[in-house]
Amino acid sequence: MDKTHETEAAIQDAFKQTFFHGTKANLVIGDFIETGFSSNFVERKLKHIYLTATLNAAIWGAELASGTGRERIYLVEATGPVHDDPNVTDKKFAGNPTMSYRSEHPFKVIGEVTVWKSHSLEQIKAMKDGLEKMQKQGGVVIEE
Repeated sequence: MDKTHETEAAIQDAFKQTFFHGTKANLVIGDFIETGFSSNFVERKLKHIYLTATLNAAIWGAELASGTGRERIYLVEATGPVHDDPNVTDKKFAGNPTMSYRSEHPFKVIGEVTVWKSHSLEQIKAMKDGLEKMQKQGGVVIEE
């Protein structure tokens, strides 16, 4: 392959869908986010990876993520099919206004959003209190 093709291959496809993934995991560009890790909401490993096309939903993902690391939001590209997240679209927001998705295929980290505004401490506490209440009333159910 000549140098021209190497350069063109390294340039991101401008028409490929980019998604956000909020987490506390410390990743670098080129890493893959894969299934088999613990969820932020249930005590088991899931067979899907969850992501969104909206920054606000990714911020919630980062703020509610389990662990002790720094809250991060990554730009990711899908490596396989992506589907509406039924845990959101079927149970909370018909029509998927949060643009929440999931896939069984890895997502490649292509960047990080380093400047974003957190929700207020009151909003985060209310969300965490609501999740805790749901768990006490039978748990958070994630449809796999």
